[in-house]
Amino acid sequence: MWLFLAFLAVPLIEIALFIQVGGFIGLWPTLGIVVLTAVLGTWLVRTQGAMAINNIRQTFNELNDPTEPLAHGAMILIAGVLLLTPGFFTDAVGFALLVPPVRLAVIQYARKHVKVQRFTMGDRPGQGPQAPQRDHPHRPGPAPQGEVIDGEFEEVPPSKRPTHPGSGWTKH
Repeated sequence: MWLFLAFLAVPLIEIALFIQVGGFIGLWPTLGIVVLTAVLGTWLVRTQGAMAINNIRQTFNELNDPTEPLAHGAMILIAGVLLLTPGFFTDAVGFALLVPPVRLAVIQYARKHVKVQRFTMGDRPGQGPQAPQRDHPHRPGPAPQGEVIDGEFEEVPPSKRPTHPGSGWTKH
C-alpha cells in the first residue's frame, strides 16, 4: 500500500513544486535548474559510483563483509535515477542520498528493521580448499584436481535454411 501511495504522492509533489517554482522564477529558469541538476547529479554519481566500486572491490579482496559497501553503491545508483528524473523533490532526495552521512543513517535504519536469517562468508566447514575431496555423485572415483568445470551438453542439429528469399536484414 505504501508503494502505491509513493507512486501517487511523488508526481503530485513534483507538479506542485514545478508550479510554485515556475510561478516564482519563470519557465526558462525553472527548466534550466532541472537540466543543471541532472548534469551535476550525473557527474556526482559517476565520481561517487567509482569510489563505491573501488570500496566494493577492496572489501571483496580483503574478504570482509560486503553489505555496507554494496548498500552505499545501491543508494548511489538510486540517487542517480532520482537525479535524472525531472523534478525538485526527486532531485532533493537524490542529492541527499549522495551525502555519505545520510547513506549511513539509511543503512542504520535498515539494520534496525531488517532481520538477517543467515550470513556466511568464506569457506564453510567441510567445503573449500582444506576439505577432503568428495566423489562426484554421477562419476565414480575422486574429484579431479585443478581448474575443472563440470557440465552437460546436448548436440543441436544445424538449423534449416529458410525457403523464402530473405528480407535483406539478415544473412541467409
